[in-house]
Amino acid sequence: MTTWHPIDHRAAVASETAKFTAVLKGADLATPVPTCPDWTLVDLVKHTGSVQRWFSALLHARIQSPPQSREVELRLPTTTDAYPGWLDESAAVAADAFAATDPNLPMWAWGADQHARFWARRMLFETLLHRADAELALGLRPAIDRALAVDGIDEFLVNLPFATFFAPKVANLRGNGETIRFRTTDGNADWLVSLRPDGFGIDQAGATATTTADATVQATAADLLLALYGRRHHNIEAVGHEGDQDLLSRWFANSAF
Repeated sequence: MTTWHPIDHRAAVASETAKFTAVLKGADLATPVPTCPDWTLVDLVKHTGSVQRWFSALLHARIQSPPQSREVELRLPTTTDAYPGWLDESAAVAADAFAATDPNLPMWAWGADQHARFWARRMLFETLLHRADAELALGLRPAIDRALAVDGIDEFLVNLPFATFFAPKVANLRGNGETIRFRTTDGNADWLVSLRPDGFGIDQAGATATTTADATVQATAADLLLALYGRRHHNIEAVGHEGDQDLLSRWFANSAF
């Protein structure tokens, strides 16, 4: 069973955005981003800020059903060098939306948690992962707070079963009770995922530290988060794995998010 200290997702969006813009200082925004093929740093920034502004619009609207449009006022800058400042402004737009919305307000969300807090948590990990993308593009090793990484792993695994409408390969993650354990090596965070004929999900009932899994992936929380998102290959030395390698290959081939 995994337990960790609660994260203030709304505050973390601001701090992760500040880290992102700090990484961009002095960087060539035309630099390619290998972990997001065909994107440059400016594309990465535009995407992250656009997500922040779109989610903020959803929060202000208190949506109760899937949105029919993704159109939102982006106020895009006219010059490339203005994009880091625009990203900072996007975080300010998000902060205004958070301040105006009770995180426990019932809302439609595409994932498991049907409350406004879903969008702050999702926005945080969009921002954090793309900050890591920028660092990797610039030859830097991403530094990710362990508590945030643990929360990000949980957020990914909890919501992944609902992602088929934009990640159709997720529908291939079905099975006959096969299990994969994801474990951090820098603490006791642990998730047991079961593949069932009707889909997959975290096995809350059977998830104990002594439960035997068909395959196991383990790494520091930061490296495990990056591996789950495809930013680290699961076969690198920093990520340990054992058990059914075909099962692991199937997982990583179909869980792209």
